[in-house]
Amino acid sequence: MARQRLRPQVWTPPRRGGRARAWRGYRSLPELTLVPLSGLGPEDVVVDALGRVLCGVEDGRLLRLSPDGREAVTLADIAPGRPAGLEVLPDGRVLVCDARAGRLLRVDPDAGTVETLADRVGGEPLRLVSNVVATADGTVYFTESSRRFSIDDWRADILEHSGTGRLLRLPRDGGEPEVLLDGLQFANGLALGPDDSYLAVAETGSYRVLRHWLSGARAGTTETFVDLPGFPDNLGAGAHGLLWIAMVAPRDPFLDLLHRSHPLARQALWRVPERLLPGPKPTVWVIAIDTAGRVVHDLQGPSAAFRAVTGVAEHEGRLWLGTLTEPAVATFDLSAVRI
Repeated sequence: MARQRLRPQVWTPPRRGGRARAWRGYRSLPELTLVPLSGLGPEDVVVDALGRVLCGVEDGRLLRLSPDGREAVTLADIAPGRPAGLEVLPDGRVLVCDARAGRLLRVDPDAGTVETLADRVGGEPLRLVSNVVATADGTVYFTESSRRFSIDDWRADILEHSGTGRLLRLPRDGGEPEVLLDGLQFANGLALGPDDSYLAVAETGSYRVLRHWLSGARAGTTETFVDLPGFPDNLGAGAHGLLWIAMVAPRDPFLDLLHRSHPLARQALWRVPERLLPGPKPTVWVIAIDTAGRVVHDLQGPSAAFRAVTGVAEHEGRLWLGTLTEPAVATFDLSAVRI
């Protein structure tokens, strides 16, 4: 099948600092424990009230692991869709982003039902639905990374840099989603700030996390929360107000050069076989920032069996990691982090 044609936009990336060139974090990455799965690519990881880890795999299944990771059950199967971002609701139901079919779903694990909450905005079908959170009052916020490409062609959106990502709000009483932010460069992970006062929004294609204020004097405004030395993916709220950021890979100088160059270069690259396209460098990397956007943890290192971190969740002193590339989730003890 012929690939969708690129419409590349010329962009001058910000200066690439020294941290973007390093392959190890400022602090040692603890040893990882891998939990094998019966499927590939647990893109996001979340933990429910009983300490069970939830993730979705490439073949469409939503999985729930026991707290020790030894047992796994299938909660739902949304094939041919592809689960991406997840959010566990207070009543135990789960919000699921279908990144392939362009839907926001709600799964009831007890009844085994799958309900579509949103699949279009203004009559236009949703495309790459990426991540989701819900506030205490039941309002749902979710991201659409691209209005042009599905998750299977995520590289195309990063190469094109046309900025079709969006942040959307679904009212607690239902109805059609409302667009809060438009023109984002691959809108991705979401996390709520303390007291649901703001939303942190990963903008993967611009190497940064935004902060969109939901309440207070700055409500409705958006600012850069933190600029990053690589590609951020999903986000996870941590203890003491920290925000964990899954870092897929460092910035790529070749990609930065392509963005500054004539669009024909990227159009030509998009025609080569997929196996030859540039992809994430093999590294494990997470960053944590405080509410002022200061880096508190920067943990990066090589791993032979796990790479390209796309999801992160903290629970009871452990960090859980997801990925698009491996048939496993990873975890490590935060007490092993050297300060």
